[in-house]
Amino acid sequence: MFSHIHVGVGDFPRAMAFYEPLMTALGLELKFVEPEHPWAGWKAPGSDRPLFIVGVPHDGEPHDPGNGQMTAFQVARRADVDRLHALALELGGMDEGGPGPRPHYHADYYGAYFRDTEGNKLCVCCHAPEPAL
Repeated sequence: MFSHIHVGVGDFPRAMAFYEPLMTALGLELKFVEPEHPWAGWKAPGSDRPLFIVGVPHDGEPHDPGNGQMTAFQVARRADVDRLHALALELGGMDEGGPGPRPHYHADYYGAYFRDTEGNKLCVCCHAPEPAL
């Protein structure tokens, strides 16, 4: 459905310190990084797209995270949501709603919300039911 998503940042080195470990924990591979541009993009292993890209705005204006914008990453297990939310906070992210069920979305939705070091809102979510014990 998507070719790429570009998330603006103002401080590229700080954003890379946040996103590199987070993207690795999500199982994504770095496709490119161009500090002189400055931007970087990640992809799923074995594919060229879609890309998740972070970089300074192309128009040269200051970054503004906006209101109502969010990028959500889907993971296979609820434990991954918990782990990635904790990692994001350890990396300097800001909590926007801890891990837990959100039955108002659907019966099996489990997600967590946070902002990166630039104020961009992100989500990690799982759409699978809780595994049986």
